[in-house]
Amino acid sequence: MAGDAGRRTWSEGRGREGAVGGVRKSCNGNDALTGSTYLETEGFCPICQREVHFRADQHWLRDSFFCDGCGSIPRERAFYSVIEMLHPSWRDLQIHETAPAMRAASLKLKRECPGYSYSYHNEQIVPGSVHSEEGYRCENIERMTFGDESFDLFLSQDVFEHIFQPDQAIKQIERVLRPGGSYIMTVPIVMKSTKSQRRASLDSAGNVMHIREAQYHGNPLDDRGSLVTIDWGYDVLDYLSYHSSLQPNMIYIDDLSRGIRAEFNEVIVCRKGTVPNL
Repeated sequence: MAGDAGRRTWSEGRGREGAVGGVRKSCNGNDALTGSTYLETEGFCPICQREVHFRADQHWLRDSFFCDGCGSIPRERAFYSVIEMLHPSWRDLQIHETAPAMRAASLKLKRECPGYSYSYHNEQIVPGSVHSEEGYRCENIERMTFGDESFDLFLSQDVFEHIFQPDQAIKQIERVLRPGGSYIMTVPIVMKSTKSQRRASLDSAGNVMHIREAQYHGNPLDDRGSLVTIDWGYDVLDYLSYHSSLQPNMIYIDDLSRGIRAEFNEVIVCRKGTVPNL
């Protein structure tokens, strides 16, 4: 992996969010440095399920527009809203989430759903085993050890841009989903209508080959971060459909009353078809 010189965060080099009528926002170009308020409003948090205060102290709302109740950010609120909308009985389902940050939406799911489980990819642990101290299961999303049709819902938040073989990952997710189940994920659609682009790949020996400047996002297990392997565009839906029999759709929510406003807020839902009546 490249050193710190190759690191970039989502807040660097991004344009300002547009003004919103009736909402206070700072016009100070140095708001991230001065600590002034860029955007704030009262609203109803879908995760907290109560009236809260949403506030951002900088223009990159995706990582800074916080709920003062659960600390969630916009993509987490959009993610949970889609789960609640499509699967309102989620508390009764078998759910697995890969690589959660274990806050906000993930923490709510863990607390309120008896069938919720989660895993991380730790190369130092045998796949399918449980970490002796931390208690999490080790799974590689590209080669999972779960049995077929194990889950009603499979979840990931900002994971799909960090894997080298997303074609294998979506096949594995399809395999472990039950008929009628869903894979629900967030992933930054940074390329928009432009074709998705590779940033890194593996050679035949398993070594990382950087196609573009190394870029890292946060990693719950590693302070060095997770390497971004693909900058996805809207063609991600075609990709998922081509490499699986799942039915992908994209949901975009822009609702300031629920604190759901930011760049890269799309939620992708891939449904697994039901078994036809014989």
